[in-house]
Amino acid sequence: MSIFREYDIRGIFEEDLNKEKVIKIGYLLGNYIKKHDNKVAIGYDARTHSPILFEWLGLGLMLHGVEVYNLGMIPTPVAYFSTFHTDIKNSVMITGSHNPPQYNGFKITINQSPFYGNEIQNLGKEMDTLDIRTPDIESHKKEPRKIDVLQDYIDFISKEFYFLKGWSEKIVFDCGNGVASLALKQILENLQLDTINLFFEPDGTFPNHHPDPSEEKNLVDLKRTLQENHISIGIAYDGDADRVALVSPNHNFKGDELAILFARDIAKTKKNPIVIGEVKCSQIMYDEINKIGSSVMYKTGHSNLKVKLKELHADLACEMSGHIFFNDRYFGYDDAIYAGFRILELLYKEKEDGNNNPISKLEKSLLALPKTYNTNEEKILTTEDKKFESIKNLKCKLDVIWESQKGLHTDSQVPKDFPKIKDVIDIDGVRVIFENGWGLIRASNTTPTLVTRFEAYSQSDLESYKQCLLNLLVQ
Repeated sequence: MSIFREYDIRGIFEEDLNKEKVIKIGYLLGNYIKKHDNKVAIGYDARTHSPILFEWLGLGLMLHGVEVYNLGMIPTPVAYFSTFHTDIKNSVMITGSHNPPQYNGFKITINQSPFYGNEIQNLGKEMDTLDIRTPDIESHKKEPRKIDVLQDYIDFISKEFYFLKGWSEKIVFDCGNGVASLALKQILENLQLDTINLFFEPDGTFPNHHPDPSEEKNLVDLKRTLQENHISIGIAYDGDADRVALVSPNHNFKGDELAILFARDIAKTKKNPIVIGEVKCSQIMYDEINKIGSSVMYKTGHSNLKVKLKELHADLACEMSGHIFFNDRYFGYDDAIYAGFRILELLYKEKEDGNNNPISKLEKSLLALPKTYNTNEEKILTTEDKKFESIKNLKCKLDVIWESQKGLHTDSQVPKDFPKIKDVIDIDGVRVIFENGWGLIRASNTTPTLVTRFEAYSQSDLESYKQCLLNLLVQ
């Protein structure tokens, strides 16, 4: 069951994802697809085993009578795009995303909505009783029909951002040997932009650096290229192009910072924009967005945010990791390539307003925000079995402390020096609101880890909040 995660199905090729399991996943997935339609479009990333998984998954789907369409090697957002651009409303993207090369998995969309959570868990449970025999498989095998949605996607993005054509600002793009370049290269040519292109050759072994732009160490080549060539704008993507990072020589723009900048831009043309953030986002982001619109805090995870975005008819959603979801002028899913061009649009507008160094203007607008001290996302190694139980126990301890602080009871076990709690938000792990900041501990839905983040208005409060929560966790 460990491969059946909250947002997708993910594991190590042949160890977790072998032929028998993947065929069964395809067959069982057919049950859900056929409730809405009889067709599914499948794409895959650059990992060496992705085409093999495509064949196995397709066999299972065909065995169930589902018509399979081959999107080929594509960025993940192109798979999502296919469900809005064609009459095929179901898709599967075979990708290990930002994970190491031995990993792979399936991001599933059914009837234009994420297939996740309990649906994925139920599919996993159904596998135990499923018996598929090899002769049955071979008799249903046929060649999937190829469809070219990638070119339609390239044409769409090129048209949406045609006003950038010939813009003289030089930009560095780092695709990390992922699949973003399969669309990005031609879009850049169509728009005649002046760029330096790093690691545009798709290679699922990721020979240059790990394809996760949320990690500082993976941006070294991009930063060096900016400095050596005196360029101020750098944009990086993860392995399957649903995470984006904006980098300047002076600053790495976090996902919640980009959300502030995008929200302000949307507010120029739309009254009271609604923006959704996840539990790891800074309180500053929520406060700033509430000045111009309405902010909503929700669970971490691309599937969670996509569903909430549609439910609230929100304009934008963001994750710290660089998943950016535009419902404003777009379809409401996380598309790093589209988000990258919305970043360039922000900078282009600043240049039109007479700012010769547009990224400097964005940096200054963020420096003008209230000063806080914060930690990066930090991980504590645990096990799949223990991680959720640890959060449950932590929540119980916090409830006892909070009730004691409110005078509802006395407990000799409650630490007397524990900082005053103002609120405990438990929509995803526990985010504890203190008088001068907050701390978060949550269970990762994709790895056997606990994820922490802390923020405060002073360094001493930051250390205090971090230490008291971590101490409580291990008691």
